[in-house]
Amino acid sequence: MKCEWVHENILLHIYNELPDDARYELEQHVARCADCAAELKAARQFHATISQFTVDEPPPNLMAASRMRLEEALETTEQGGFWQRLVFDPAAWLRPVKLAPALGAAIFIVGFAGGIGATYQVMNGRNPIELPAAAPAESSITGIQSISQQPGSSQISIRYNTVATQEAQGSLNDQRIQQLLLFATRNNYNSGVRMDSVDLLTQTPNDTHVREALLYALRYDSNPGVRLKAIEGLGSYVKDDVRVRDAVLEALVNDSNPGLRTQALHLLQPVRADSSVRLVLERLAESDENQYIRSQARNVLSQMSEID
Repeated sequence: MKCEWVHENILLHIYNELPDDARYELEQHVARCADCAAELKAARQFHATISQFTVDEPPPNLMAASRMRLEEALETTEQGGFWQRLVFDPAAWLRPVKLAPALGAAIFIVGFAGGIGATYQVMNGRNPIELPAAAPAESSITGIQSISQQPGSSQISIRYNTVATQEAQGSLNDQRIQQLLLFATRNNYNSGVRMDSVDLLTQTPNDTHVREALLYALRYDSNPGVRLKAIEGLGSYVKDDVRVRDAVLEALVNDSNPGLRTQALHLLQPVRADSSVRLVLERLAESDENQYIRSQARNVLSQMSEID
């Protein structure tokens, strides 16, 4: 790993945006490289300083009204020519400039705060459109810090990061809580948080969005514990949902964790007469590298012969 790559990704590391493998590689490199360690330390100090400043959240009604006015303005604005886009598009003339990570973060934060302040001044004195407060948009969330459930209660507490750390509390049926849990299953660097999120979502696997998140975790999560939680939550749907059956078959054939493959094999027993399941079992019984899987597949096939 080169120092240049580390410098470009230090901010992502600080804001917990790097995937597990990249975060591990960065930490290993920093442990060996004094220059990169100093860069990371300086960036963390800068982040700690910025975090001390309070960020005033704009009222939800103001944000909703501002977005509506922006959409109306964009719909009625004519597209300018090349020179006009070049002059008024900052990205066009900032692309050649490689900003330092700390300076880039400062410009982003100052620009964001200035934009909100200007919008508030323009809208001040007008009657805002009364709309209900909305759940946090995924695009504004940088990561989920922790998920906890109060013992003996349905109340869930989720700490998540935007520009600053926020916290949401509510029951599992709360739409805001569900959105944050779904976000955590796909977008969080912390495997423990992903596991907590999947564990809670398995309580409502009949929800379409929840089942999609569990399927995604089973297929793509890098942590075997998270995948095992996901397959446990999907187990009761193997018989009735073809998508779940296919995902469990994929896990049985391709997953690297023997325990998860064994769990998949047990879940498929109620549908062992299905042609696709039988073909997979025959292949495993004949040539699977894992002796236990090979033996269990043969046992399931022998039970099918007795039924026939």
